[in-house]
Amino acid sequence: MLLEGKNAIITGAGSGVGRASALRFAEEGAKVLSADLNADSAAETAALVEAAGGTAVAHAVDVSQEDQVEAMIAAAVEHFGSLDVLYNNVGIPTPRLGAQLEDHTAADFERLFAVNVGGVFFGCKHAVVQFKAQGGGGVVLNTGSVAGLVGWGGTVYGATKGAVHQLTKAVAVEAAPHGVRVNAICPAAMPRTGFMAAGGMDLPADQLDPIEASVAATHPLGRAITAEDCAEAAVFLCSDRAMNLTGILVPVDGGYVAK
Repeated sequence: MLLEGKNAIITGAGSGVGRASALRFAEEGAKVLSADLNADSAAETAALVEAAGGTAVAHAVDVSQEDQVEAMIAAAVEHFGSLDVLYNNVGIPTPRLGAQLEDHTAADFERLFAVNVGGVFFGCKHAVVQFKAQGGGGVVLNTGSVAGLVGWGGTVYGATKGAVHQLTKAVAVEAAPHGVRVNAICPAAMPRTGFMAAGGMDLPADQLDPIEASVAATHPLGRAITAEDCAEAAVFLCSDRAMNLTGILVPVDGGYVAK
């Protein structure tokens, strides 16, 4: 029960890493606000948590809109009484996987930064405001990417994740005097989380096998990354066992960036 007594928001909880994390957070004792742009998906995750014996409520949010992020945090406080953890997990991929820098339109650029960076900025901002107001500190966890650590992945997407990493470190330093910890996990490619489908590569499960094998071969440990791998790292970083860890970027990548 690493998160017993903690109230958490997880954005992008309707699928992939967000859903896996919502289930694990609840299993470890947290009450979870399942937030997603897709209200039905958020509700499905909340229902799965409840069916497993946990506590969850669903909330629809567009993290690129500051007023909606502020309302999301207010909703969590209204439901649970306080906020202990905000997991800024939402992220969108390059609209066309494999697109080169020159293939990106202004609209692509603006949307990627609005969601991937704007969502983290607004989340960090209003979580810190809430943590300061209620006292006692808090935890922010962001989803970065190995694409923000090395020159890998879509160019603009990688730039957004580099910005997430810098926000993570800077807010960690600023908020530390108030007992607020801020960290990020940096996953490598996860073929089976639905992220590829969002980038225009929506393949049947059996056709993902060779892609998964190819990805796994790039990792020294020889395995592809799963949503559950990220959820396990998230649980630890949001728990009191990580109480002296802040401002760090944790690759969940099978050793990819260590090469």
